[in-house]
Amino acid sequence: MNGRQSALLTAGLAATLIAGVALSARLLVEAGTSADFTARNLAPALSHPFGTDQMGRDMLARSVTGLALSLRVGLMAAGLSVLLATFMAMVSGLGRQADRVAGFVTDAMLAMPHLMLLILLSFSLGGGTTAVIIAVAISHWPRLSRLLRAELLQVSVAPYVETSRALGRSRLFILRRHILPHLAPQMLVGFLLMFPHAILHEAGLTFLGFGLEPSRPAIGVMLSDAMRHISAGRWWLAFFPGAMLLCMVLAFEAMGSAARRLISPREAQC
Repeated sequence: MNGRQSALLTAGLAATLIAGVALSARLLVEAGTSADFTARNLAPALSHPFGTDQMGRDMLARSVTGLALSLRVGLMAAGLSVLLATFMAMVSGLGRQADRVAGFVTDAMLAMPHLMLLILLSFSLGGGTTAVIIAVAISHWPRLSRLLRAELLQVSVAPYVETSRALGRSRLFILRRHILPHLAPQMLVGFLLMFPHAILHEAGLTFLGFGLEPSRPAIGVMLSDAMRHISAGRWWLAFFPGAMLLCMVLAFEAMGSAARRLISPREAQC
């Protein structure tokens, strides 16, 4: 099996896992939110593989539902972040002065403490799902924007771009017709690699109390609630949601790495 086949297999397995979580969540919504006080704080068993919480809710169904919620938040946050990164990279292609302004804004964002910026943005926006999406998107675009800008500068001196410029095409035309399509693969890989960071930071903000509402079945909410019960020996309340979150993050990391190998011919042959 060569590098390309291995990357395709890895991406397929990761995509299957992610799709399975998204589809399973639709079937387990009611089981993950309905309380059964006769089955409170049960340890993992055949009837409840991940145990139950303090309200008798099944932790397997609740964890899957929480992951699906994290997927939706991560999808919107990573997508918005890629759009911001692409916009700032395209601004750099409008001229030397515009490149300086875009570079200054990018460097200023990178200079800010990452976690502090996330907390301040989420808090100032009032918390909740929308605030988390905006906070994660605004804090994650600068690194991808730098990579896209470097790719843009490399493509800008390509012979076909120089020919188009010599024929009198405008900067906007060159950016839209020649450079943006060339950046699409990097944007896709950036989106896939940014997705796990968005999910982790959503869970982290929610765990700290600056993210999703406590009534939502989010992984961060479950981990925050579990901290009050671990000392009583209810380890499953934190272990299984955390392990499932880790598996989801690793699946996206594997998909992003596979996509990068498929896009790069040199890496695909390794």
